Amino acid sequence: MKIFLTDQKNNLKKHLQYLLSVPVMSYEKAQMKKKETVIDISTPKRIDELNLDFFFDYRIFPANIMTFLTQWHDEGRSIQVGDTIVQQVYLPPLRSLSAKIVFGVRINELIDEPKRKGFSYETLDGHVEQGESTFTIEEVSGKLISKIETHSRPALLAARLVGPIVTLPYQAFCTKKALENIKDQIESHDPLQ
Repeated sequence: MKIFLTDQKNNLKKHLQYLLSVPVMSYEKAQMKKKETVIDISTPKRIDELNLDFFFDYRIFPANIMTFLTQWHDEGRSIQVGDTIVQQVYLPPLRSLSAKIVFGVRINELIDEPKRKGFSYETLDGHVEQGESTFTIEEVSGKLISKIETHSRPALLAARLVGPIVTLPYQAFCTKKALENIKDQIESHDPLQ
């Protein structure tokens, strides 16, 4: 994790190059607290009728929360297991008046099932969280949902101490905004809406 006062958007490629060699944090998924957040998506389309390019391009979080650069975008290809994402998180969620926290994650699974699409990633050494996050769009009982499931805990002692006051509420806020952003992007591409 690196903290900056200036926006690193133009330096994300440099940060990505560094993070390519950073290992995944060790963790025991079964010992991590599981959190699952879901949002309904209002569309008559089935999952196989959706254009999920935005989703697999990692355009999930609103720009006031995070900017990013994916390895697959940098290399001009599609997402693969083992790819790295450099994330710049704004704390608070304001692009100009915030601390810019830069860290990385690595794709560890792609999900391509008939009624479930998505991916998961693990945090790299230096991330504020330790564990795994899974992002999916699913067709359940004839309706579409988007889900974010995490198995994680704060990685730093300081974050664990302030977790109940700062870290956990901010993580819940970011998760909610990400799901709303996914919902908005899918529904805005639905001509019947």
